[in-house]
This record gives sequence, structure tokens and C-alpha cells, in this order.
Amino acid sequence: MELIITEKDNAARRIAEILSEGSASAERRNGVNVYRWGNTRVVGLSGHVVGVDFPPEYNDWRDVEPVELISAEVTKEPTQENIVTTLKQLARRADEAVIATDYDREGELIGKEAYELIREETDIPVSRVRFSSITEREVRNAFSEPEDVDFDLAAAGEARQIIDLVWGAALTRFLSLSARQLGDDFISVGRVQSPTLKLIVDREREIEAFDPEDYWEIFADLGKNGSSFEAQYFYDDDGSEAERVWNEADADAAYADLTSVDAATVTSVRRRTRTDSPPTPFNTTAFISAASSLGYSAQRAMSIAEELYTAGYMTYPRTDNTVYPEDLEEDALLDEFVGSPDFGEDAESLLEQDDIVATEGDEETTDHPPIHPTGEIPSKAKLSEDEWEIYELVVRRFFATVAEAATWERLRVVSEAGGRSLKANGKRLVEPGYHAVYPYSSASENHVPDVEEGEELAISEVRLEAKQTQPPRRYGQSRLIETMEDRGLGTKATRHNTLEKLYDRGYIEGDPPRPTALANAVVEAAEEFADRVVSDEMTAQLEADMTRIANGEATLEEVADESREMLQQVFEELRDSSEEIGDHLQESLKADKTLGPCPDCGESMLVRRSRQGSYFVGCDGFPECRNTLPLPSTGEPLVLDEKCEDHDMHHVKMLAGRDTFVHGCPRCEAEKADESDDEVIGPCPECGEDEGGELAIKHLRSGSRLVGCTRYPDCDYSLPLPRNGDIEVTDEFCEEHGLPELVVDPDSDDPWELGCPICNFAEYQARNAVQDLEDLSGIGSATAEKLEAAGVDSLDSLRDADPDTVASEVQGVSAGQVRDWQSELQA
Repeated sequence: MELIITEKDNAARRIAEILSEGSASAERRNGVNVYRWGNTRVVGLSGHVVGVDFPPEYNDWRDVEPVELISAEVTKEPTQENIVTTLKQLARRADEAVIATDYDREGELIGKEAYELIREETDIPVSRVRFSSITEREVRNAFSEPEDVDFDLAAAGEARQIIDLVWGAALTRFLSLSARQLGDDFISVGRVQSPTLKLIVDREREIEAFDPEDYWEIFADLGKNGSSFEAQYFYDDDGSEAERVWNEADADAAYADLTSVDAATVTSVRRRTRTDSPPTPFNTTAFISAASSLGYSAQRAMSIAEELYTAGYMTYPRTDNTVYPEDLEEDALLDEFVGSPDFGEDAESLLEQDDIVATEGDEETTDHPPIHPTGEIPSKAKLSEDEWEIYELVVRRFFATVAEAATWERLRVVSEAGGRSLKANGKRLVEPGYHAVYPYSSASENHVPDVEEGEELAISEVRLEAKQTQPPRRYGQSRLIETMEDRGLGTKATRHNTLEKLYDRGYIEGDPPRPTALANAVVEAAEEFADRVVSDEMTAQLEADMTRIANGEATLEEVADESREMLQQVFEELRDSSEEIGDHLQESLKADKTLGPCPDCGESMLVRRSRQGSYFVGCDGFPECRNTLPLPSTGEPLVLDEKCEDHDMHHVKMLAGRDTFVHGCPRCEAEKADESDDEVIGPCPECGEDEGGELAIKHLRSGSRLVGCTRYPDCDYSLPLPRNGDIEVTDEFCEEHGLPELVVDPDSDDPWELGCPICNFAEYQARNAVQDLEDLSGIGSATAEKLEAAGVDSLDSLRDADPDTVASEVQGVSAGQVRDWQSELQA
């Protein structure tokens, strides 16, 4: 029997379909899909099914000194028992095995792990196939020319695993123990994560330290034959043209001169033609940047790209290459798109060019080509809206790289008015070139009419605009990934995951990302006591060392030992500062949770968590001061910058997946409830007949509203109501329940006829009933399949799953997403 092992189940299904010519069937073994036809079996892993860890005796954080982890043994243990068992069972029956995992450092390591599991059972021949797209041509070619496992490349991936484990675990435990921050709220540190965090913190420091300067700019509207255009005042500043006027008196004087006349005389006209070259092929970083301009996060863009790759529609999305391989026939690939309703016309126009010559970037590698579409073209109906948008981006980028350059005609007009100079720059697209097939790059024109030297142009308006210099902008996700690449932080395969971890750990928020108080504290502590923790030089050196391993120039053991020595030196720097670091981190953790002053004692009111896991606001002066305020029971609180003017208290946002909402000022919400009266609307269906209980509209101090029994807590019958909007009790009654019908915001343009609260809640439950994984927001059939392959095949298993484990095993799924799904199940 021939056994084929792929990296994921969807790749196994696709390869089985290609090699069997559609005759493969699927069977389940230990909850794992096995595809079979004839004497061949294909099984998909779930990424890494074996993980590195420390022996069990190192598990208790309180009993093991973090420094001990530096020299601790690193073991390998199965992380997906059912997949490992299935692989071993199949291996025992196999005559040969073929590893068909992704062709990169991580994929080679996953392949090596499979190789070692096979070797535990049998000594059958094991070969390796490599491909850059899962298309019929590439897959068949790869299987016709099998190679050997590249153990050097796999060792580079394994070195990364070991180094990241040792650095991350040792430093995470040290900081968490120092700050007495254990459990789910531990303080995470990572070899790549921490230098990346410092990039974000440093940029925020630049923004905060920025001192704006005032300046002025002057614009005039000039006209010829009813056509007007804008010109800008400029002056000679030591041989260069300057538009910004830094002195207000000078700006006022220039403005006065320009407004004193009603015409400007053209003194100079210059025309020139400029060539606008097409973009170079997509590598991973350029792809993420382009997808970002369409509104996709780095994580989401890569997740979609991986789905399209597995389906055979595009090449492997993790690549540094920006030069198409010599065997790529660009015209043949273009020809595949002829006849396509979405791309056929553009493909035909490109094929009509005299020569088809692709652009080239600076980076040429031999592992994978740049990202480009394959010859297999899906219909628009076969993909989701997001998948189609990303697919079209990839197709059109390929089109752009084989298109002709664009040609612009530039017109520069300089005129003089009141002794002052004005300039206008017009541009017109003469030959659209690649812009005709690639609408993502700017092709905007600026009209300036043809004029001649000596002509007089009417001045219709002059504007003096006061402005200020602006601080540097925060890094967007794509720009941050570009900067990480420039600094040698992480790899094409890991950078977007690093950002996702920073979000999940509460170090950054928003987009573009900004650091939280905890992030600032961790970076400050590292800079003061062990700056190598956030040093990009050290991390870049380790990345280079792992490349040396892949090239056979160093061994895993040499690099791992060198890394352990570096970490030992870090701990020598930290040894005497544990208490000081802990105090610093604790203060910053408190800052992230501080809302405002306590009205009873003046101490700070903080977001706290009860032993039962619910959140509330409590005084930092506890136990002397026991002032508390409730928070909503749904979601996780996030303290916002916005403050309540009445109470000097920050607003709170409750993060609860698709049900996320802004709670506002907790004191305002509590006071509203204290001041409101219950409005009785009818008998309680639970106890009204026997005990005389009545249903009333109640406003809770947590900000929620409900219809509840007046005999609470003896009767806890209740029905939820919308959090916002005025509620009107109408004169119409529900025949079934005898309750009045309610209307939310009756005086608005779009009132919500809620109806009978009992009927409404029953309809809501039926509409939002979660019966399987695909009922949850953000889980489609493809994601459900990936979760199932990782052992998350039911709602119960999702409830019990560890978010970080799932994120590490399911490509395209973050720990934050898993927590959102779990919150949705609890709602």
C-alpha cells in the first residue's frame, strides 16, 4: 500500500481527487478522514501533530525557578492523539510512504515529524514531493519526481520551535511570577513577539513626544475661459521651492499681495512625459500590504490565501520571491483566462501586446515562485465574497506584472501675481498601461488647462490655510509586517501570526494597532533590566542562524546552545530586579483597568473579576472601601479613552464577538437604574396565578433592561429587552399571553415593533439557536472542516477547547476568534 501524508485534511482531499481522477472515497478512522482508491491511502495531518514541551516535572510554575527552564530537557509529545494513532496504523500496513506537506521550513518540519512517526512503526521507503500549487499539473509532476526529506531545512524549523519554547516559557514565567499575574492573565513574552512590540511602543512614544509646529499655506483658484484650477503659493528657500510659510506675518503679507490683484501672469510652462512602471510580482509581504488596502487584516488575508492555494486556484502564499521562474509561460497562463466572464477581456488585451515581459523584483529564491494565479479558475459563485476579492487581487496583480507601462503627461504652470509666485501641476493619463487591468493603484488625474507664457489668468479666490505639522502615523498591520521584514523579525510564515498573538495577549488594540499600558510596562521593564529581550538585533541574528542550519552551515544543537547561553546572560541581568519589575508591571496592569476616582474614598475604581468569573467595578481601597458597581454579564470589559464628564470615569466596552457593545459610564448606568421606576405590564406566567406575581419593565444597575417578576428573588422569571431606545407600552395585547405589545423608539423614523415580550424572546431563541459549528459567526464550511480535523467537531468540544491550542493547530483561526465563539455559546 502507498501512504501519502499531507499537512491538512483539505489538502489530502484535493490531492486524492487529483491522483485518483475523482474516484477516491473517504472513510473515518479515529475521527480522521482517510481517502482511498486502489492501493493508495491519503491522510491529512493538522499542522504539527507533535509538539515540543518540557517534562511534566517542570509544569508547576511555583515550584520551578524560571531560570531552570534554560537547561531543561525538551521533549516531543503527540498533540493530536487521534491523528498520530491513525498515521501509525496506516504506516504498519504500508509498503511505501510519500510526504506531501507544504514546501517551506515549517512544512518540512511537519513532514519530518510524520517521517519519525512512521519510523517508529516500520522502515519502509519514505520519499518527499514538493509543489507550489495544488493543481493537477504540479501535483502529478511532483509525484513523478519524488525527492528526499530535507533534514537540514526541517532542523531549522525545529531549532525555531525549541528556541521559542525556551525563551518564551522562561521569560513569561519570570515576568508573570514577578507581577503575581498567573492563570489566564499571565504576561506573555516571546523571542519575536517582544521586539515587535517594542516597534509599536517606540512609534507611540514618537507620537506622544511630538511637538507640532504651526505653518500656513496659500492657494488660489485661477481660471481660463471658464475652466478653473488650483495653484499654490511658493517661494525660494535657498534654491528649493517651499510651500509652507513658517511665520504668520510672512503668510499674511503674501496673502495680502495675492488678494490685492485680480489676475496672474503665466511666467513658465513645462510639459513632460513620464513612464509609470508596472508593479513587481507579489511576495507575502507585498500581498499582505495590498490586501490591507482592501480592508483585510494580515491574518485574514493569509487565511483566505491558504484556502485558495489548497483549492488549487493560486500558488503557495508564503514566499519571499519576486521573480517568476523561467518555466512560467506567462502567455500560456494568460490564455487560460480567455473566455472568463470576469477576466477574459483583459487577458485578451494583454495577449495582443507585441511582447509579454514580466516585471521582476529584487528578491529571487528557489523554493516557491511569487504569488500568482494558477490555470484553474473558479466561478464567482464558487467562492465567498472575501475569497473572490482576494482571488481577483492575485489575478490582477499577475496581469499587471505582464502589462505595459503607463504613460503620464505632466504639465507645470508657474504664474506671478502681486509679486508672488504660484504653481500648478497637472497630470493626464495618456496610455493607461497596467492601470487598465489593475485598479488598485492610483490613476487619478489633475486637470490644468493648456496655457502659454505671458497669458493672464483670472484669480477668483485666494485661501490662507493655517495648519500644523502632524506626528508620525501609527504602523498599520501591513506596514508593521514590512518593518518586521526589514529588521529581520520573524519569517514570511510567522509575522502575521505574531501580530495576532499581540492582540490576543492584550498588548495592542485597534487598527492601526496601539500599545496598551501593559505593553508599555513590559517594554520599559525589558529596556531597563534586560534590553536583549526586546532587541531586534538578537532576534535577527537567530533568524540568520536558522538559515545557516537550513543551508547545512550550522547544526540545530549549535544554534540552540548559543541561544540558551544568550538567555542565561539575560537572566543574570534580571536576577536582582524581580521585585522592582513586578511592582512596575503591577502598576501598569492596574492602569489598564482603572476607570476613575471612587466617589466614596477617592481611591481608583478598577475593573475586577469575581471568583465566579464575572466582571464588576470595585474600589482599589478594598477592604476599607467596599464601593462597587456592576458590569454587564455578557462579554469582557475594555476600558476606553472616552470619559464621562459628570463622573470623570472612563467608558467601558464589552467585547462579546458579534454582540460587542459600548456599556458607557458604569456610574451613569447605575444611577439611571436607581432613578427609574418599574413599569408593571401584566401577570407573571410563572407565579401570577398562585402568588400574584406581576411582570414589570426593570432597569438594572448593570445597564441591562428586562421584563421580570416583581416577586424576585422568590421568582426569577425574566425576559431580555434591548439595551437602548425608549420603550412604549401599547394598548394592543397578545391573545396568547395577555401582555401588551411593546415598541422601541416609537418616535423615530424606524421604530422597532417588539410585540409581546414572551413571543419576541421565543422567536429570538429560535432564530439564534446554535445547533452546530456553522451556526456561529465566522464559521463557514471550510473553517468547520479545519476545526473538525483538529478535534473540534462539536459545540461541546469547542466549549472545552483551549483557544491557544486550537489557534496553533488550525491555520487561519486565532485564539481571539475561538474565545469569541466560546462567548457566543455562553450567551
